[in-house]
Amino acid sequence: MSASQTSDVPTLLVKIFGKDRPGITAGLFDTLAAYSVDVVDIEQVVTRGRIVLCALVTEPPRGLEGDLRATVHSWAESMKMQAEIISGLGDNRPRGLGRSLVTVLGHPLTAKATSAIAAKITHAGGNIDRIFRLAKYPVTAVEFAVSGVETEPLRTALVTDAAKLGVDVAVVAAGLHRRAQRLVVMDVDSTLIQDEVIELFAAHAGCENEVAEVTAAAMRGELDFEQSLHARVALLEGLDASVVDKVRSEVRLTPGARTLIRTLKRLGYQVGVVSGGFTQVTDDLKERLGLDFAQANTLEIVDGKLTGKVTGEIVDRAGKARLLRRFAAEAGVPLAQTVAIGDGANDLDMLNAAGLGVAFNAKPVVREAAHTAVNVPFLDTVLYLLGVTREEVEAADMHDDED
Repeated sequence: MSASQTSDVPTLLVKIFGKDRPGITAGLFDTLAAYSVDVVDIEQVVTRGRIVLCALVTEPPRGLEGDLRATVHSWAESMKMQAEIISGLGDNRPRGLGRSLVTVLGHPLTAKATSAIAAKITHAGGNIDRIFRLAKYPVTAVEFAVSGVETEPLRTALVTDAAKLGVDVAVVAAGLHRRAQRLVVMDVDSTLIQDEVIELFAAHAGCENEVAEVTAAAMRGELDFEQSLHARVALLEGLDASVVDKVRSEVRLTPGARTLIRTLKRLGYQVGVVSGGFTQVTDDLKERLGLDFAQANTLEIVDGKLTGKVTGEIVDRAGKARLLRRFAAEAGVPLAQTVAIGDGANDLDMLNAAGLGVAFNAKPVVREAAHTAVNVPFLDTVLYLLGVTREEVEAADMHDDED
């Protein structure tokens, strides 16, 4: 009997709860099988070793319901569990139009924040159909399946006050396309790595303060990115090219960066980086991390010395978005199925162009403009926004250990 055929026929909701152990699901349905019932729906959840198993089945042949109830209760008692059986009509009510997945990250995830998120979903006209924990480490990540409200207004309702609640919230449309996001492109400085590469070079040139002054002027809006790039690189003129290897060795990956990339690659994603920094570093990162794409500015080197100039196409704010589109075309991935990650205003065009833009430990203006934000120092938490569970992350790690 199909679900549509059960809309107005008598059904029984059989609920079993108690200490989890192997064989409970098989035992319950073996007990029900004796009464020739059909399965309409099943839900099972295990929390801290306690199981709640719900089976929605058709009513047994006339005259056998009482016997079924007695037998199920007897079986549950023999398993040291409890049973509850509720009569009713048909299946679950249909889910409302507009289906979204709401991922909430907390470090920790408090009851107060959870209450506020749930209330905001309700106030926006949504209904929570299911809640699932994606991870408990390094953050607590839970996913709400919500229906009854369109994705964009739900995102607006939830993301606005997320930072005040001490959580990060991502809202995406439910559907197969979520798992089909097959290209992730991220910024490098202060995103993939903890450092600002120009500052590492400046330290070797003894001009950290001068570089910092130019950076501050750019942040005040007195210089655009290209002007500030040329001004800062000019300060490196005459630096020996051997410094490149020293800077590469000084680069520190952001915690979780290797895990993020390794897991994405295991899941079939392509991964790239775009940077306002330098190919002398990004090319090395591409090789070390097995990236599919990498593009940055190039420091000009002549006769073993930095000339204080850059060559080739400038990677600025607009350039990053342009490169995202180029990588997507080369990867054969629709732009709507791309993910971009960045921390600065220079990343905004890229974040907005992607199907999902993630502001990673970003300034307020970037957090507000991006689709979602992550404010914990672990880059692999982005995986949870894509619906990847901690168990899948660990499985990818185990697979690598076996290789």
